[in-house]
Amino acid sequence: MRILKIEPKKGFLPDSQAAAVEGRFLGGKLYELTVHYLDPAATADLMETRFEALRKQVVLEHGTLLANQQQRSVEDQFVTRTQSFHREPVKGLFLLLAFTEVEDLLRKSKVARFSLIYRNDNFRNELLAELKGPVPKE
Repeated sequence: MRILKIEPKKGFLPDSQAAAVEGRFLGGKLYELTVHYLDPAATADLMETRFEALRKQVVLEHGTLLANQQQRSVEDQFVTRTQSFHREPVKGLFLLLAFTEVEDLLRKSKVARFSLIYRNDNFRNELLAELKGPVPKE
């Protein structure tokens, strides 16, 4: 597996609010694409607003997203809150939207980021089968 991540040294990717794009390849073929949204200059609340705007846009373009997970944990004065939504229009084709916020209770600060992930598990499984090759006969 190869992972290719493209991100500018500072700022966003051209014509977007995305900080990076990442592709996962097997045998030189793309089966997963992730767009990362992170803005160090934005507040966690602003990032959550951007996440909600993207979630609404994805719903309009691709249909209803199902809630995947919502968690909140506190460890060593850090609160981590995550939430994710997904759509699987065809078994094995996933569109996932994941949000993470980390709050430092001691320093009274918090940061947030989110990612939009498209993964084709059907294609991934085909590629894995190809890479293994035919089973030799005994």
